[in-house]
Amino acid sequence: MKHFLRVVTQFFVFLYCKCLWRGLKFITRKLTGRCELQRICYNNKHGARRTLKIESSLRCSKNALLQSALSVHPDQVEKTIEDIMALKKINPDTNPQLGISLQASLLQIVGYRKLVGEVEKLRREQYDCENQEHEDMLMKLWKELRPDSPLTGRISKQWCEIGFQGSDPKTDFRGMGLLGLSNLLYFAEHDKTTALQMLHDSLQPKHNETNSPEWEQKNIDKAIGYSFAIVGINITDLAFSLLISGALKTHLYNVAPETPSLRDLQQTFCYLMQEFQRFWVDEDPSDIMEFNRVRSKFHRRILRQLKDLDTALCPHFTASDLHLVNL
Repeated sequence: MKHFLRVVTQFFVFLYCKCLWRGLKFITRKLTGRCELQRICYNNKHGARRTLKIESSLRCSKNALLQSALSVHPDQVEKTIEDIMALKKINPDTNPQLGISLQASLLQIVGYRKLVGEVEKLRREQYDCENQEHEDMLMKLWKELRPDSPLTGRISKQWCEIGFQGSDPKTDFRGMGLLGLSNLLYFAEHDKTTALQMLHDSLQPKHNETNSPEWEQKNIDKAIGYSFAIVGINITDLAFSLLISGALKTHLYNVAPETPSLRDLQQTFCYLMQEFQRFWVDEDPSDIMEFNRVRSKFHRRILRQLKDLDTALCPHFTASDLHLVNL
């Protein structure tokens, strides 16, 4: 009986998608005088709400031109919009805003796809101690986080002071490759004050005194005690998974007026680092062995935030630098 009901349900879903939905679209166009893309652009503000609907419309279209629009090169977007307007018989002179809106959304769509490829390439590039550029980035990270402590040698236990596991940081970058290093360096360079404070806090042991009043104890009893660099690489992995899964589209479509860039992702990483710090303290784990539990819970919280189509994970310290749309 359950199998029969499942088959019937699937049949009606198929019937709706293939027949009723297309019929409704046809009737709506006749009544409004506008195609689906026009209705989306005119009824939704710029950002994730509009771009996600346009993306879905193009993907579900049976027209080859509309489907291929999702994978065109950014340089071909303007020509593609002209072709779509011609296909839909829309006069660009009487509908100038439509072309602008479609172009902005399509640049976000193809830009996101391009960003995924760029980030994946960076992640696959392994740290190479023979590569001077890689070595320079690593040395710069040390200088940013430990400006008053000269490094005694390339291989040194001093690396543990900024949260690496051993005397040679290259072994910690295996999972996220050069992406982990570039994110940590971006954070240290573009919000040095916050990065240094987080590093300082991460080195503080959990306070065990119980003589203070409860409210005061809560302020000093910070359950930090994690490895700053290792956490940064873990949060890089979290940001990467959000990007690859498409969950980060909500945020990037809301903060990038057109093509999302690596800089947008790095700013997102900075935001996630700060939020994870607060979340870790609030969770008050007993020790570092609870890291995976806290990280998973934090990941779920971010995913819930991104389900709100108006969400923009704006780093507080770079909010003025973001090209924000009016949300």
